Amino acid sequence: MSCICVDAMGGDEKPDVVLAGIEAALATEKGLSVIVAGNDEVVTPFCAGRERARALVTTEVIEMGEHPTEAIRTKKDSSIVRGCAAVRDGEADGFFSAGSTGAVFAAASLGVGRIAGVKRPCIATALPGTTGRPTVLLDMGANADVRPDMLVQFAQMGRAYSRVVVGVDDPTVALLSNGSEDTKGSSAVVAAHTALAALGESWFVGNCEGTDLLAGRFDVIVTDGFTGNVALKSLEGTAKFLLGELKSAIGDSKRAAVGALMIKPALKDLSQKLSGDAYGGAIFLGLKAPVLIGHGATSAEAVKNGTLACARAHDSRLVDRIVAEVA
Repeated sequence: MSCICVDAMGGDEKPDVVLAGIEAALATEKGLSVIVAGNDEVVTPFCAGRERARALVTTEVIEMGEHPTEAIRTKKDSSIVRGCAAVRDGEADGFFSAGSTGAVFAAASLGVGRIAGVKRPCIATALPGTTGRPTVLLDMGANADVRPDMLVQFAQMGRAYSRVVVGVDDPTVALLSNGSEDTKGSSAVVAAHTALAALGESWFVGNCEGTDLLAGRFDVIVTDGFTGNVALKSLEGTAKFLLGELKSAIGDSKRAAVGALMIKPALKDLSQKLSGDAYGGAIFLGLKAPVLIGHGATSAEAVKNGTLACARAHDSRLVDRIVAEVA
């Protein structure tokens, strides 16, 4: 039975949304238990009537706009810091939060700790593909500046995640660049290509371009955190623009409004796929236990998926898979 610690105070929504997601996760997975971290008036009443829920009462909350390292240093009794400590101390098998990505990353790096030999943890998520083949993108923002050997480890960790979460037996890896040729890209990208090619592994298939992110051609696309974050935000911004333009067009025509009702389920499904909520949000790879982060403007469904994804990552021994890949 997995035990996942969930941050009830994280995110832009009220804690009731997080609690509803936890309730849904418990109802879905009978073998799951949770530790709910947060203010006394939020977590204690919720856990009181639920056999598989235990309250972790905290007195501080890290807000979205706070400086991550300063926040975890000064707010040691926050739900994020105490939640990561619960994982470190063996009380929980994983941690999920929709709070500040930077604060969760900092608290988890210090509290949960890195896998031996991992130079830098990174953030990964699965993107939808036009072929129906999801693509794991990493790093999504944890490390703006990286060395070639770090990108090699990101690729190895991404392969482990693709195996466990997406279900790919032998994932392929491509390096994000501004062209598919081996010589394309900045000096850092060229150096990373050289390092990946030097492994002599058939799973590294060379460079790819931004148009490949949603093409479903590769199982894993690896890049530095600066580029990955810009790429992901560009995709999200484009999706919002297209949906906004569609809504505007619908308002100009009754016939378009009727058509919109017909395609609304498909648009909602597309939005959820791009958000990463279907896979529980983004995961920090390279830590000693699964740590997942959801969107700040999260939903009960996203919290449910994140909690269950964290449990599945533990049960499927994702950390052990990463250790084997990196070794």
